[in-house]
Amino acid sequence: MAAITRFEEIEAWKTSRQLTNSVYSHTNQAGFNRDFGLRDQIRRASVSVMSNIAEGFESRTDVQFINFLGMARASAGEVRAQLYIALDQKYITEEQFKETSAIAQTCARQIASFMKYLESNSRPRRISDDSADYEA
Repeated sequence: MAAITRFEEIEAWKTSRQLTNSVYSHTNQAGFNRDFGLRDQIRRASVSVMSNIAEGFESRTDVQFINFLGMARASAGEVRAQLYIALDQKYITEEQFKETSAIAQTCARQIASFMKYLESNSRPRRISDDSADYEA
């Protein structure tokens, strides 16, 4: 696996970005946009997937990164659960549900695979800005 130097290079992060864009698109639709509780919660969950991957990547160790990835994966599951609510309330169509749920599932699988990779190839310390020049 080639060295990843920025969180934007992580496939799971790219997929989580697609997930977030899909969620925002659906939650802007009439009806869904007025259910403030569900709208805000599903948006927060999708943003959490992206954010936890990024925050974990910037953390000091692979152990911390794996913990953040676990939270990201859990948030992807939360999005899927909330999509069922949106479908049941007829805020989204069956097609929108299947499409967005599939993105969330793909993201969760990518995160799980990345976690397994890090667990089997862990390094004691990982800092993404090793080449940075710090002067006082």
